Amino acid sequence: MRVDFRRFFPFLHWARPSADSLRRDTWAGLSVGLVLIPQALAYATLAGMPPQTGLYAALLPSVIGILWGSSVLLAVGPVALTSILTFGSLSPMVVAGSADWVALAIWLSLYAGAIQFLLGACKMGKITYLVSQPVVIGFINAAAVIIVLSQLPSLLGLDLHAGSAMTEVGKLLAGTPAMLLTTAFGLGSLFLLLALKRYAPNVPGMLIVTVLGIAASWAIDYAGHGGAIVGALPVGLPPLALPPAISWGAHQALWPAATILAIISFTEAMSSCRVLARKTNERWDENQELIGQGLAKITSGFSGAFPVSGSFSRSALNIYAGATSAWASLIAAACVLLSLYFLTTPIAYLPYSVLAAMIMVPVFRLLDFRAFPRLFRISRDDGLVAIVTFGVTLWCTPSLHYGVFAGVGITMVSFLYRHTHPRVIEVGVHKDGTLRDRNRFHLPPLAPDVLAVRMDSTLNFLTAATLERFITERRGRDKAIRRVLLCASGINDIDASGIETLESLQQSLHAEGLELYFTAVKKQVWDVLERAGLIAAMGPDHMFQTDREAIDILMPAQQA
Repeated sequence: MRVDFRRFFPFLHWARPSADSLRRDTWAGLSVGLVLIPQALAYATLAGMPPQTGLYAALLPSVIGILWGSSVLLAVGPVALTSILTFGSLSPMVVAGSADWVALAIWLSLYAGAIQFLLGACKMGKITYLVSQPVVIGFINAAAVIIVLSQLPSLLGLDLHAGSAMTEVGKLLAGTPAMLLTTAFGLGSLFLLLALKRYAPNVPGMLIVTVLGIAASWAIDYAGHGGAIVGALPVGLPPLALPPAISWGAHQALWPAATILAIISFTEAMSSCRVLARKTNERWDENQELIGQGLAKITSGFSGAFPVSGSFSRSALNIYAGATSAWASLIAAACVLLSLYFLTTPIAYLPYSVLAAMIMVPVFRLLDFRAFPRLFRISRDDGLVAIVTFGVTLWCTPSLHYGVFAGVGITMVSFLYRHTHPRVIEVGVHKDGTLRDRNRFHLPPLAPDVLAVRMDSTLNFLTAATLERFITERRGRDKAIRRVLLCASGINDIDASGIETLESLQQSLHAEGLELYFTAVKKQVWDVLERAGLIAAMGPDHMFQTDREAIDILMPAQQA
């Protein structure tokens, strides 16, 4: 039996590059790679990890993610949202930056990657849709607020671990040299990044600020004046090794956090894939992308780093710089590789206050408070879900995953409520000849003795009782009703509970001398009714193919 290896190695499907495409991919890869280096360092500090682990997370994981993913222009590596999720997941367990912290981050990456890989291998990518858009909006806005607030101490040179917040702010106002210097570097970098983004969006602002920050730090001996810098970094490739041992309790504590991280990070990557697909008309597969993202996280864990994901900002830069294929991402990874060998010495002078500014500026675009009133205009339920997710995420900081749990929980409750309260209306003949809502259009009944009812929902165990109650209440109020017409055009599916309800309704109506009719039954519903024997029991004269046929037969001639 012949085995199609390209199914297991999707990169074998890549088209052979031309000289022109390689030239464009090289330029795009260099552009993304030079931005990726400072971003990787910044997101490592955001995750509470040693700076060099950011470069490790940007190297092999990005290569694996692009080789086994489905979107060839998606840039994989450290991202802000996944980094803050890592920090929030581990904060209740150990001290940030410690050896135990690094060990837990490695295992968190392995577990989240394994979950994504299994979901993709089992073709269960649609399970990520359980996290609805309102939950994502609420969580991302809360995470962005938390990220910005978490970087203020580094930006301003405050040490909140050394004393109270008011004491540190007092030191800042008193103007100690170290704090003033740190604040100057931090705010200067922040304003320069914002200015470049506003007035020169085509310029690689992050790279410029990094170079200027390193040069200024070296020139004035920033560290010698009390400023915090990245410091010496190990040279060379990441030390690939088995993950360190942790306790069984720590493993159990990581599982829920890894599940949330796997789903949220893939939701972010999936959004990027959709945008890329619209811009480039490329095809992508959510299950294959889950496999690629999962393997990238697993590789990051074995590299001694933290969880990675797809980056929208670097992917957008990829397109802007003219990338045509996945070769651009491989060239960006080569830039990271070169930095690990030749740029560790200058990177050591990079101030943490500059890194804080580089974290904050990209995160500002995640803040979208206008989305909340828009959600409320569309659906009050969705607006409430977003607000609750936002509030619980902030309240439960640093355990951010509780916000997602709360949002998903309320989404499920809202979903069940809506589906247990389907729209059931009485219809009459509109002037255009169709059956419409009697109350909305002020229509007379189909006939004095006819109750015409339409339900716009699946007829199942959640909705069947509502339909039965509606008909029973109308019969109780109007004793003139002798015929009941169920307009089934809005019923797309039916289960055993729905069949049982219809059978019970037909029998009770027949016992009182009333007749039950059906109209516009869809094929999938008709097949179930036929298998259940209900169509044979009612007779063909009680089944109308269209609403027009039902109107012609049940409506008095003078009224028609």
